[in-house]
Amino acid sequence: MTAPEPADPAPADPATAGRGAGARGTGSGKGPRGRGGRRRGDHAPGRPPHAGRFWSARRIPAALTALVLLGAAGLFLYDLAAVRADRPGMQWRRHLAARLAEYTPADPEVLVAAGVLVVAGAVLLVLALTPGLRGVLPMLPPDEGDGAGIRAGLGRKDAALVLRDRAMEVSGVRSARVRVGRTRVAVRAASHFRELDAVRADLEAVLTVGIGELGLAHPPQPRVRVTRAAEGKR
Repeated sequence: MTAPEPADPAPADPATAGRGAGARGTGSGKGPRGRGGRRRGDHAPGRPPHAGRFWSARRIPAALTALVLLGAAGLFLYDLAAVRADRPGMQWRRHLAARLAEYTPADPEVLVAAGVLVVAGAVLLVLALTPGLRGVLPMLPPDEGDGAGIRAGLGRKDAALVLRDRAMEVSGVRSARVRVGRTRVAVRAASHFRELDAVRADLEAVLTVGIGELGLAHPPQPRVRVTRAAEGKR
């Protein structure tokens, strides 16, 4: 007698099979991968990520400027309507016109007033054309379809605190001060033993890894300075 042949396995559901393959494919990596086999948050080599700086709402400067302009426009409009109605203009406007007629553009008072107006206009232009929120560093955006449209940022003080903790883990570091900027991470450390060059090399390696783990869109470069700790603080 011959053994019965095993039955053919049931055809697998394409959707189930696809999910299983996807689970196996991402299980061996360190995180979910998107297009091109890159992990979430990674960007194409040689191409900067599309994550600009956060723009400040600037509600207080905008509200103050709007109130000042609204008040000035209301006063001039009222004075214009009074003159058109054959009524005398406002006393302050006539006094101001008489005072302005006494000055020339070369007078010091006129030059000082013009300088103040120019500075105020330049400040308003800077506020209007710059993003602001310099204390927030943009982070890498997520992949499309997985939290698309969500933007994340990391405060400079928080990033400095994380990097300082990483710096304190280096052997030989007695104290460390970290200041995070947009393009640089300035680190000043004091070592109480080991060679300064060795401590500096270890700090640069640890900080490079730590900056990469922050997930910033534009990772700053570390600048490390190591000095010998004072005798009483060793």
